[in-house]
Amino acid sequence: MAKIALVTDSTAYIPASLVKQYDITVAPQILVWGDQTYQDGVDIQPDEFYARLKTSKTMPTTSQVSVVTMQHTFQDLIDKGCDVLGVFISGKLSGTMQSALQGREALGSAAEKVALVDSNTTAMAMGFLVLAAARAAEQGANLAECKALVEKGREQTGVYFAVDTLEFLHRGGRIGGGARFIGSALNLKPILAIKDGRVEAEDRVRTKPKALDRVLELASEKLRGKSNIRIATLHANAEQEARALLNKASKEFNAVESVLSSVSPVVGVHAGPGTVGLVFLAGM
Repeated sequence: MAKIALVTDSTAYIPASLVKQYDITVAPQILVWGDQTYQDGVDIQPDEFYARLKTSKTMPTTSQVSVVTMQHTFQDLIDKGCDVLGVFISGKLSGTMQSALQGREALGSAAEKVALVDSNTTAMAMGFLVLAAARAAEQGANLAECKALVEKGREQTGVYFAVDTLEFLHRGGRIGGGARFIGSALNLKPILAIKDGRVEAEDRVRTKPKALDRVLELASEKLRGKSNIRIATLHANAEQEARALLNKASKEFNAVESVLSSVSPVVGVHAGPGTVGLVFLAGM
């Protein structure tokens, strides 16, 4: 049986140690800043990105992984004797999944060796799905079984996050139902969620500490009665707050896996500095 190779995009921001351990291929999203182009997480790292964002007079923009990059990534893994499972950011947030579909089509008859799944989410909610498939493959699961596992797991993920401002999401057109908060959010901390693959408004509170408490409450409501819970916090230049939230969540949910993750620069463009989130995968 062919080895299963996992491919995802850089918005998952799976910790490097786990990427290496499970030999996961990460296709970098593209960040365009003035006349310079960067590969997300390759040519520019979160610390550098947020430091520059504070003083930059021009705002960066983003672009999905190209069709050609997808095609070459898949072909390289097939040439190594692998079957390929690609799990990518929600198609409602990015054109990455479309690039993957076109890249697979370009393979011709070899396309049958590539299975693709729209994660319907991003960040470590997607990352945990990728890791679940990688671990299943390590135990001998075939391509169809790994794909089915990811599709089942999509229903067991959640993403809640607090942003300092809606300015970045609004500017990037990623805000969905959160748009109704723009006019009244001047002195409030919006709390958002990814629902059905889109960013939607959940709540708004007066201070950042209360916002993070509310994020934990919302996750707790979704995880009531669930077991085998995997937790990650994500942050955009707010590690101390994310670490404290991770410690609380790990204890409250008796997490079997806990991960502290940065927000990749390509996601940070839309979420903005100061964003802190909590993501989970249950039952797997």
